[in-house]
Amino acid sequence: MTMTADQIRSFVLRYLEAEQCDIMEKHPAYVTVKLSPSADKDLNHRPYYWSFVERTGVAPETMTCTFVFDPEAYRELQPHDPPGGPQPGVSTAAPGLAGTAGTPIAGPPAGAAAQTGTAPGGTQPPQGDSILGRYFGFVPTSFTARIPRDEVTYGSRRLEQLFAAVRSKGKYVRLFEQHVSEQPRRTATVPYDTWLAVNYKVELACDMKRSEIHSLGIQLQTGVIRERFTDWIAPLAFTPQLPAHVYITPDRIALSRAVLYLEEHLESKLAKYDHRWAKEAQLRLADEQARIRDYYEALLKTAEPDQRPDIEAQYTGRSREIEWQYRPRIRISAINCGLFHVSSAKPPAY
Repeated sequence: MTMTADQIRSFVLRYLEAEQCDIMEKHPAYVTVKLSPSADKDLNHRPYYWSFVERTGVAPETMTCTFVFDPEAYRELQPHDPPGGPQPGVSTAAPGLAGTAGTPIAGPPAGAAAQTGTAPGGTQPPQGDSILGRYFGFVPTSFTARIPRDEVTYGSRRLEQLFAAVRSKGKYVRLFEQHVSEQPRRTATVPYDTWLAVNYKVELACDMKRSEIHSLGIQLQTGVIRERFTDWIAPLAFTPQLPAHVYITPDRIALSRAVLYLEEHLESKLAKYDHRWAKEAQLRLADEQARIRDYYEALLKTAEPDQRPDIEAQYTGRSREIEWQYRPRIRISAINCGLFHVSSAKPPAY
């Protein structure tokens, strides 16, 4: 299953909004954004810069990037923009300061104080709040930096990087349903139940593979399990803070036991699957093992004694590869989880 350009765009925009990035230009084919410090650390590998910022305590200067969702439409909108960002050996300086391509730009000639902004006496005017200007003296400000551009399409490196950033920060959440009271001044408290939700990834793998996502939730007061939990809570609004006039019903099931109940439920569900695919994979595995066994046994019979160790090592390695490729297996992994406190007036789970 692949993601469409609209789905990728929606995902990226939600990530940028959650990271509080400053969107400078938004178009169906691309978005230009000034990253927040958190997003800059996630998406741009600049450990030395951020260590410098943390040591000195200066305000960080984050990068501005363009994420392209529809490369063809973007090229039509920007016909003069070379693909892949700045070209090697091409100066991006402003007119009047640029040298030839790949040639260092010479400094200003003597007596050119008026052109370069040098004050009488040889002193330089303030260079603003630039980190380089503050710590390293005069920095030319006539150069225009090209905004880096990345194509964010399915399978691209940048999209995988965004997925990794979201996974690392969204492994665990704790949210409370926003209670909208019909009587704004009511003082009666509202009971909330607690649900432990886990999103599991199930992989049915052999020489072919199928992946499934199972969203399960268990109520910690009753032990009731609900499937498709994310669909159940999707219409609700949540907040990370406990709302006013709300109390949490005490749990009757410990988290460790709740996790065991969820795993047993998922294993019971998988046991009811049609597992003919595994039997067919076992047959393909046996055929492949017989084929390489016949090949290497015939090869060993005619091999010289000094060649036998190498051939046996190849046979062992090839057998392991065939075993790994064709052996049917089911892998279950937890993607993320969370505690969701929901009003007890919600309909019961079935």
